[in-house]
Amino acid sequence: MSEVIMYYAQNSSYVFEQFIRHFLISLYGVLFASIIAIPLGFFVARKRKLSRLTISIANVMQTIPSLAMLAMLMFLIGTGPNTVVFAVFLYAILPILKNTVSGINSVTPELVDAAMGMGMTRIQLMTKVELPLAISIIMGGIRNALVLAIGVTAVGTFIGAGGLGDIITRGITVANGSPIIIAGAIPTALMAVLADFILGIIENKLTPRTFTKV
Repeated sequence: MSEVIMYYAQNSSYVFEQFIRHFLISLYGVLFASIIAIPLGFFVARKRKLSRLTISIANVMQTIPSLAMLAMLMFLIGTGPNTVVFAVFLYAILPILKNTVSGINSVTPELVDAAMGMGMTRIQLMTKVELPLAISIIMGGIRNALVLAIGVTAVGTFIGAGGLGDIITRGITVANGSPIIIAGAIPTALMAVLADFILGIIENKLTPRTFTKV
């Protein structure tokens, strides 16, 4: 452990730089996926056949191993962080889309009919009824997507994306590199735990009081 601490002391600026780089790559991929998957989830939620089709397509992308996905994207759009952002985007669509559909479908038809009977437009129904009631489930999908993204981004080092995966692979390639591997693995795991914890707090803040988990 002393060797790990010594590595941090000697390379603190480098570790911090890769930590931020790793986090931003993961965050951008999940953010772009949210921009696409959440509206798509609202659109297909009440259309059973269409929702099954879209979720099945997203599920196919999820089953592709991360290295294989990065290799295919590398030939299409080249190497670097943008390729990993796109890979994270593809992987993040399924949990966000699936949870959005589940969240919208958890709103009872009677409640939807009552809102429509009060004269609400479709936009008002989405923003004032469906989204507040489904936000907890949607945030659960975003939390899962971000944790998954952090793991995928670590593999991005093999196509020159940088991030904490660089530290881990550097430890693999040198003799007696176990302390370097641990020095890269610790902040990667810590990032995943912190991301899940912070998004959990945000989820509780956004969830209506009557639906807040005890």
